[in-house]
Amino acid sequence: MDDAVYLSSEFYERCRGLTEADVSFLRAVERQISIVADVSRADILLYGKLEADRALVLSHARPHSISPIYDQLLIGQEVDKDQEPLIVRALTDGRPQQGGQLLIADSAPIIKQVYPLRRTGEKPVIGAFSVETNLLEHERHRRRRRAFQRALLQLQMMALRARLVGAADLSPFGEHDGIIVADRERVIRYASGIATNLYRRIGYPGGLLHHHLGELETGDDDLARAALRQFRCFEREEEAGGRYWVKKVIPLLDLPRPRPLSWIGWGKEYEEPSHVLLMVHDPTEMRRQEQELRVKTAMIQEVHHRVKNNLQTIAALLRMQVRRMPSADPRTAVEEAISRILSVAVIHEFLSYQDSRVINIRDVSNRILTLMRQEMLGPDRKIQLELDGPPIYLPARQATACALVINELLQNAVEHGFEEGSVGNVRLTLQDEGDTVIVRVRDDGNGLPDNFSIEESDSLGLQIVQTLVQEDLKGTIEMRNGDGAEAIITFPKEIFGGE
Repeated sequence: MDDAVYLSSEFYERCRGLTEADVSFLRAVERQISIVADVSRADILLYGKLEADRALVLSHARPHSISPIYDQLLIGQEVDKDQEPLIVRALTDGRPQQGGQLLIADSAPIIKQVYPLRRTGEKPVIGAFSVETNLLEHERHRRRRRAFQRALLQLQMMALRARLVGAADLSPFGEHDGIIVADRERVIRYASGIATNLYRRIGYPGGLLHHHLGELETGDDDLARAALRQFRCFEREEEAGGRYWVKKVIPLLDLPRPRPLSWIGWGKEYEEPSHVLLMVHDPTEMRRQEQELRVKTAMIQEVHHRVKNNLQTIAALLRMQVRRMPSADPRTAVEEAISRILSVAVIHEFLSYQDSRVINIRDVSNRILTLMRQEMLGPDRKIQLELDGPPIYLPARQATACALVINELLQNAVEHGFEEGSVGNVRLTLQDEGDTVIVRVRDDGNGLPDNFSIEESDSLGLQIVQTLVQEDLKGTIEMRNGDGAEAIITFPKEIFGGE
C-alpha cells in the first residue's frame, strides 16, 4: 500500500501497555486500511495512546479515489485532548465517537468517526481508528443506496478487527473505478453509476441491479464465489468484450456496529460472509497506449538498425575503394571518412538498444576506442588507447556530436602525434561537472607545432571538431602542449527530452 506506512517498533514502544500481540494486531490493521480509505473516500488514521490525554498517529492511509484531506502524512504526530478530543475520548473511555465532530482542515469542513480498537475477546483499548471524510463526500455517502452504506460499514468494521485477509495485496481503487455489491447468492444489490457505464462498454445497456453476476458472462461470478468460499480478498486481470479489466473482490462479514454512546462489545460474530464488494477498473486505454508505444519503439529500433547497417555497408564500400588506391593521401582521407561513418553507426547501435532519448557517452566512447583499435592500429603501431571517467548521459543529438568530436580527436592524436613504429599512449578522459561536461584527449607524442592555432589549421578533422563544438555542443575547445598534446572540450548539458 502506498501511504499506509509501516513504522519502526520505537513508535509502538512509546504507546502505553502494548503487548506483542497488541502490536501484531495493530500492524495487521495498518496493512488493511489503504483499500478501506479508497472505498470510503476518506483519510483513515490509526492512533496509539501515549498518556491519559495524549495520542500518537501510528499510521495514515490517504485515498486514491478522491483528494485527501491532509496534504501530508500525519504519521508520528502527537495530539492532545484539546487538539483531538474525539481521539482521546475514544482511547480513554473506550466508546466510539461518531458523527458529531465538525472540524476545519485547510478551510474545508470534515466529519470524523472514531472507533476504539480492541483485539477479539479483549476489553482493554489498544488504539483508535478514525475515518475522516470531507463534509461533501459524507453527505454523498448518506444519499447512496442502503446496500452500499451497509457494505461500506461492513468493510470498515472488518478493518477494525483486521479481518480483511489479502487486502494488503490489492492495488489501489481509483476515482474512475466502479463498485458492485452482491449478496451471498451473487445477486447484485448495488451498482455505482461508473460500474454501470463500464459494463455498457461491453454490451450491457440496461441496469445491473438485481441481476445475477453469472448473467454478465464475465469472470465476476467465479471471482465472487472464490472470495466467499475462501473468505479472502482477490484481484484478477481479464479481457472481455475487447477490453481489459482489473477486478478486486472483498468478502464482507455482517458485523454489528459499535454503539455510539456505550460500549457493549461487538455482539454476535457471523462467520459466513453475507455480501461481496466487487471493484472494477478499466485500464483499456492505458494498455492500448502502452501497446502503441511498444510498437513505435520497435519501429524506431528497426529504423536505427537499418541506418546502422547502411552506414556499415557504406564503410565497407569505402574500404574496398581504399584497397584500390595506389597513393597514401587518398587512402588516408577515405579511412578518416570510414572512421566518421562508423562513429555515427555506433550512436545508432546504442539508440536501437536503449532509451532513444539519452545515451551513455562513456559506453559510446568505449565502442569508438574498440573500432579504432581494429581499424587504425595495425600490429606495427604500439599505441595504447585508454578511457577514464564516469557514465555520462546525454540527449541523442548532443551525444552524436560528442561522439564525432571524440572520434576526430582520437584519430588526430593517433595519426599526427606519433612517428611510424613509435610507442605511445592516448588517454580519453570524461568529466561530469553537473551541468557541464569536459572531454580531454591527451597523448604523450610529438606535441603541437610551434605557434599552433586551431582557427588557422588546415586539418579537416580539426575544422570538423571546431564546428561541432561551437555550433552543435555550444561549447569551447582548447588545444595545448604538455608532455605531448592535449585537447580540452567543455560544453553544457542539454535538458533530457530534446532530440
